[in-house]
Amino acid sequence: MSEADFEHAKTMYFQRCAGCHGDLRKGATGKNLEPKETLKKGQSRLEKIIAYGTEGGMNNFDDIFSKEEISQLATYIQMEPPVPPEMSLAMMKEHTKQFVALKDYPTKPLHGRNWENFFVVIERDAGKAAIIDGDKHEVIAHIDTGYAVHVIKGTEHHATQKPKDAVGRFWYTIGRDGKVNKIDLWQTPDKMLVAETKMAYDARDIAVSGDGKYVIAGGYWPPHFVIMDAETLEPLKVVSSRGISVDGEYVNEARVAAIYTTPNEPTFIVAIKELGQMWQVDYSDLVNLRIEQIDTAKFLHDGFFDPSGRYFQIAANASNKMVVVDTKERKLEKIIDVASLPHPGPGANWIDEKCGPVGGTTHLGKGEVSVWGNDPIKHADQAWKLCYTVPTDGAGVFIRT
Repeated sequence: MSEADFEHAKTMYFQRCAGCHGDLRKGATGKNLEPKETLKKGQSRLEKIIAYGTEGGMNNFDDIFSKEEISQLATYIQMEPPVPPEMSLAMMKEHTKQFVALKDYPTKPLHGRNWENFFVVIERDAGKAAIIDGDKHEVIAHIDTGYAVHVIKGTEHHATQKPKDAVGRFWYTIGRDGKVNKIDLWQTPDKMLVAETKMAYDARDIAVSGDGKYVIAGGYWPPHFVIMDAETLEPLKVVSSRGISVDGEYVNEARVAAIYTTPNEPTFIVAIKELGQMWQVDYSDLVNLRIEQIDTAKFLHDGFFDPSGRYFQIAANASNKMVVVDTKERKLEKIIDVASLPHPGPGANWIDEKCGPVGGTTHLGKGEVSVWGNDPIKHADQAWKLCYTVPTDGAGVFIRT
């Protein structure tokens, strides 16, 4: 394999495969793709799997890659995976830029539009975020962001804290390349991008503290989370997520998946995928950082809060379980057995006639929606138990009401 073909295959793997199979190819949502496994299948079989996909949720790539690219990728995953470089706090700071100085931030909106009815939309393949005026149905800006932005989050209403700036004014993007962007909806369209940094080479999620002071982002590689100053995006604290899993094994590639701000506590909830742990990170004192490491199940991926904001419900998809964390007590509440590879995406809560308040998830491995009770106060007999399942025409990736 030529050096050019190797680099192209490495890029294809990062863009299309690493999310499910891991940068080191040890597997998680997807299967292990180390040479000890892939060499057993051989070139021809691997090419067919890449081209046509699998019943386990992997899509076909024959309409995305050429036959030559599929062949290159099949060859690449039979070779030892290259180990990506690390990233230090100093390196992150070198990437930190302010396009608008804090002293030049406006004290009121500059564009004469109803910014509270703006949409901030991911333009994934273009590497941009679109700002849409919901009143006038106009796209007013296309803002350059990181590669394949995965999530955009802003400040939200919090039960016990209040940010100094208007809720919804600032938005933060995280690209799959680890680039973080800060967007100010009060600026004129040409100046809405006010700051950026880079906290990893591969990343998925981001959140803003309830007081609006901090932004946290999690890395797939390097496996760590980074807390930044929300005003400047200067990286302040790096915490490695490498460690001992719930199985008692050391994990080098322990990736940070879902990250959310707890609605009622001064904490972030952080899913460490391969460790099978939920970390509740108290941001009230960054010097003496308090982290509850809550043992749950592997491989934690995406989740959502119940309507009260107290309980976080997250899929441990390769374990076929939904995990419930009590963020008030900072401990595991319950583990619920569900169907193959639960994947709720943003998740859904609603009121069921039989079970009362419930949550639900789709599954990558089965055409089914699982529904469980999630009100332990008024419907304790149904709480954290499967209420019913609903068959669907095929596997699902997201559920919303």
